[in-house]
Amino acid sequence: MSIQIKITNQLIPYKYALKYLHRRVESIKNGKGKELLWILEHPTTYTAGIRFEKKEVLDKKIKIIKTNRGGKITLHNPGQKIIYFVLNLNKRKKDIRNLVEEIEKSIIQFLKLYKITSNSDRKNIGIWVKEKKIAAIGIKVKSWIAYHGCSINIKNNLKNYKKIVPCGLNNSKITSMYKKKNKRFLNINKNLKKIFLNNFNNI
Repeated sequence: MSIQIKITNQLIPYKYALKYLHRRVESIKNGKGKELLWILEHPTTYTAGIRFEKKEVLDKKIKIIKTNRGGKITLHNPGQKIIYFVLNLNKRKKDIRNLVEEIEKSIIQFLKLYKITSNSDRKNIGIWVKEKKIAAIGIKVKSWIAYHGCSINIKNNLKNYKKIVPCGLNNSKITSMYKKKNKRFLNINKNLKKIFLNNFNNI
């Protein structure tokens, strides 16, 4: 199946990316557009999913962007990789659980390349290194077209999490690859692209 690959090195505003995803969903729905895998980073942005509660905002000065993805409030900031996708499940398996499991598997395989052992958790969506969360997942399915994606903390400023209750968690329970390994990570985009494309074949 033909998937467009986008790897963007400059920071992309969250609202711009969201509009881009929505346009692609409509295009695929109308039988015109290609599926999409887009790897990027956002400037510091707080976004709220459909299960967000106001009490999860600890610093009332921050601006929250509400979105239709699953999950609660989270942070995007430089040094965190975002893996967005738009996949047409009408031409794949109509199985949302399988989709989530393949995303989880992709993140776990990616982290393993850098000698970081991680796991998924049925009760708490996302990927964990011991008791700390290193990657978040939030998806939306419309007319069996799945979009949004996941984020992986590579070397981002974890202090920004102190302004919220991220994903319903104590903000001290968030970690990053750099915090675990304290070194430079090479070929991030290349490895993300290869692993996700490979596992999309199982969706």
